[in-house]
Amino acid sequence: MKDVKCECGHVNPHGTVLCEACGKVLDEQDSKGKQLLDMRYEGSARRSQTYSKTFIDKIWNFFSSVKVGVWLIIITLLASILGTILPQEMYINLPADVYYEQEYGWFGKLYYQLGFHDLFGSWWYLLLIAMIGISLVICSIDRVVPLYKALKAQKVTRHEGFLKRQRVFGVNENVDENDLMTIKQHLKEKRYHVRVENGDLLAEKGRFSRWGPYVNHVGLIIFLLGGMLRFIPGFYVNENLWVKEGETAVVPETGEQFYLKNNQFILQHYDKDKDKTFEKAIEQAGQVVKNYQSNVVLYKRVSENLPGEERKLEKVKEYKVRVNHPISFDGYSIFQSSYRSELKAMTFLLTNKDTNQTFGEVKINFEDPKAIYDLGNGYSVRILNYFPDFEFDKNGEPSTKSRTPNNPAFVFEISSPDKEKPETSFVAIKQTIEPFGNNTYKMAFKGIDTQNVSGFTVRKDSSLWLFILGGIIFMIGVIQGAYWNHRRIWIQKKNGQVWVAAHTNKNWYGLKRELETILADTKLAIPEDQLQMENVDEEGV
Repeated sequence: MKDVKCECGHVNPHGTVLCEACGKVLDEQDSKGKQLLDMRYEGSARRSQTYSKTFIDKIWNFFSSVKVGVWLIIITLLASILGTILPQEMYINLPADVYYEQEYGWFGKLYYQLGFHDLFGSWWYLLLIAMIGISLVICSIDRVVPLYKALKAQKVTRHEGFLKRQRVFGVNENVDENDLMTIKQHLKEKRYHVRVENGDLLAEKGRFSRWGPYVNHVGLIIFLLGGMLRFIPGFYVNENLWVKEGETAVVPETGEQFYLKNNQFILQHYDKDKDKTFEKAIEQAGQVVKNYQSNVVLYKRVSENLPGEERKLEKVKEYKVRVNHPISFDGYSIFQSSYRSELKAMTFLLTNKDTNQTFGEVKINFEDPKAIYDLGNGYSVRILNYFPDFEFDKNGEPSTKSRTPNNPAFVFEISSPDKEKPETSFVAIKQTIEPFGNNTYKMAFKGIDTQNVSGFTVRKDSSLWLFILGGIIFMIGVIQGAYWNHRRIWIQKKNGQVWVAAHTNKNWYGLKRELETILADTKLAIPEDQLQMENVDEEGV
């Protein structure tokens, strides 16, 4: 495809509608009489409207379409809505294949099978985000490059057809040089950049506002890039960490380099006698929490340890973690997000059901339960099975929902000197089952020991600065395009007459008001708005 040379001598890329230099319509057959010119992209040659033969051309043309970009955004929004119907995998404590069917039935199972449980980390969701970014890049390049070249190449003297077919245009007779000097002075007062060649004048201001939408695109691309970087390991961490009092746990996503010890969890409530401000709230709610706090110690691993060797830790610092007061280190922040009171141990008494005689005490530590508890004198208790979070499954068999002792249940085997065969007993909270008939002995509940467990959120966001940068650039583009506009005024001498034409990318009312000020104190008439004149003619007024 060959370039097109205009009669003014300027060589234009193939597909150019208006000569970049003089503004002449290069293909009059495509124009419709005296209709106004489409000045949106200065009639420049856009690649998407010029080339369509190769595979690359077709891809370029597809992504350069604004409609395609809008549809990609709509599809991504609909997909995002699907990801909010049920909790995402990162917010559940059970295996995903168990949790969704257990909590939401067939719908939850379908939700999991379709992959919506990890929607925002799925390959197809990331592909949608990438396609939006590609669309923004190609849309911007397809328009901004030819627009920049056209505006840079424009001459002061423009073709007659270009001036006549501007929206604001007028012809004046008998104008002297003093009027032109006055106009030039008024233009400079209005902060126009004035260029004069061969007695013709071009006044321009606010060209930078034309780049506002493309600055928006740059900000959005950076914003999307920040979102995609969050899926690269190490760039974004948002993990839950539960640490019992007295326990030391590895901080997730740190490569086992950092450890956190929970010395004590503190829960404080407001006192209605001391805190009068909260008196009504305390009376209504009963208790109002004043402070959630965990006294912790942060450790760092000193060196690599051999398998089976005790890890060597170095104390980094002590800290009182409270809500909105996290402990920060090495780009990570650990927030106090929750707490729970968890069963630590349960105590039973081995008793005779008929005589209520006691033969010993069994204290089961859930963190380290023993297999056999010897009570002496021939009495012993064996744990045959342990269900930390007991429930009956679909088949009516006992099972556990999790490894956390929320609802513990045991299958005991009780041996006694007066019984040849041990007795079997299934014991849960408020429930005892003797599967092989009535037993002589039972495990009577005596009491429980609890412990506080602090819930932390471990966060690290190395992509946050990209979101901030993208947001700032986007707002610069919004302000740039919204509060300024590109205005141009052409004043040229043609056949003893003075022609005045003007164009703006928006706010035509403001441009016409400004023309009144610029042409004041001169013999030049205010040019007419040809679009309004066409509307009047069509209505027959």
